Amino acid sequence: MASPKAVIPVVLCGGVGTRLWPLSRATYPKQFLSLMGKETLLQQTLLRLKGLPGLQPPLLICNDDHRFIVAEQLRTINMEPGAIVLEPVGRNTAPAVAVASLQARNKNQEDPLLLILAADHAIAHPEAFRATISQGMPAALGGRLVTFGVVPTTPATGYGYIEADSQPDKFGLNPIGRFVEKPSRERAQAFMAQGNFSWNSGIFLFRAGVMLGELERYAPELLQAASASLQQAQRDLDFLRLEPETFRRCPPLAIDVAVMEKTNLGSVAPLEAGWSDVGSWEALWEKGDQDGQGNAIWGRVFHENVRNCYLRSEHRLVMGLGLEDLVVVETKDAVLVARRDQTQAVKQAVERLHGAGAREIQAHQCIYRPWGHYDTGVEGERWQVKRIHVKPGCSLSLQMHHHRAEHWVVVQGTARVERDGDTMLLSENQSTYIPLGCHHRLSNPGRIPLELIEVQSGAYLGEDDIVRFEDHYGRTSG
Repeated sequence: MASPKAVIPVVLCGGVGTRLWPLSRATYPKQFLSLMGKETLLQQTLLRLKGLPGLQPPLLICNDDHRFIVAEQLRTINMEPGAIVLEPVGRNTAPAVAVASLQARNKNQEDPLLLILAADHAIAHPEAFRATISQGMPAALGGRLVTFGVVPTTPATGYGYIEADSQPDKFGLNPIGRFVEKPSRERAQAFMAQGNFSWNSGIFLFRAGVMLGELERYAPELLQAASASLQQAQRDLDFLRLEPETFRRCPPLAIDVAVMEKTNLGSVAPLEAGWSDVGSWEALWEKGDQDGQGNAIWGRVFHENVRNCYLRSEHRLVMGLGLEDLVVVETKDAVLVARRDQTQAVKQAVERLHGAGAREIQAHQCIYRPWGHYDTGVEGERWQVKRIHVKPGCSLSLQMHHHRAEHWVVVQGTARVERDGDTMLLSENQSTYIPLGCHHRLSNPGRIPLELIEVQSGAYLGEDDIVRFEDHYGRTSG
């Protein structure tokens, strides 16, 4: 069978990755972090596809809060997306797959192949991954819904399993027998011994039209709501915003439940490429570069008499002495210390901290914005100090505050400052004052990053005390 003319990667960028707290947080989850190499997991997901036949620009689906992070990470690797679709609310994978299938059919006269990928998986052997995807293309072109089952290496209890029928189809793949939820260790051992079970990777390959037909058959209400939301979607800069009210009518279903467990068109292709969903700190330890004592080390770490540990420093020096089978992760505002075999419990601990109102659950001290980022340094009852980093050519919104005043001191680069209609340029070691109620804007007209120190003072210092009048990025708040 001929090679496909169009293969559109669909990258699902949702999820908050709470099992990798304190590094992964709601405002900057694991798919946007560099956990296994220089590039982030999202960037690796896209870069490993190069070389696939018929490869088209990717379609990415994410939530509104992460839209500028996604756009910036694509820009950094010089990749133009086909579209970045914004979900107003998370509804699991089936509505996202429905929207992607509809969008692909709208943009293509022919019926393209869609390759559904999670943004937060790791693949140790990209060549083997591409070869396996290519091997699944004839079946997908022939109307099959192909999923890729990871050949199990251990009786893992943290993954769902796929049982394959023993009789191959005409494309040489085995039809899907059934999906099995996360099993007990005894059942997982039995699955491995049986030999026809694989881990459910959540990676799929199919024609858009075939998936739409199966959604119409098995989840018509979901497809109708997704279609209405896409038809009423609004363009916002480089993003496509789904209409919120109709999208909320989509049942929150995984594509496995909505279609794959019911269809007669499912086939499973075995995947042996060093796959991991990077679902825990222990998984990162297993996949990391280990020294002769079984330690995976990241950042400023000094250790002696340490074995089988994952030690990670993001900022401060971490010293480990006489440790074994531990995970230690340091960030600016939180430190995790856990036994390696207890790291699956991080998610539940984070949920309890969230219920207690711990702000360290939601965001890092470093907050990313489309124009750059800022760090909160120290703070008191009516004051706080931030370090603001503005990328060349970028600017903050024209805004004002009801409850705080600000002092700005430039420490690197050149700042263009607008204050109540007047404009000034400030260079290193120069400063200005922004009084309460002043209409103001900060810009970087230079070619190097602008860094300044901001001292805020006032009765209320929350980020929601921003009234925007103009914004290059279409934001009204946040």
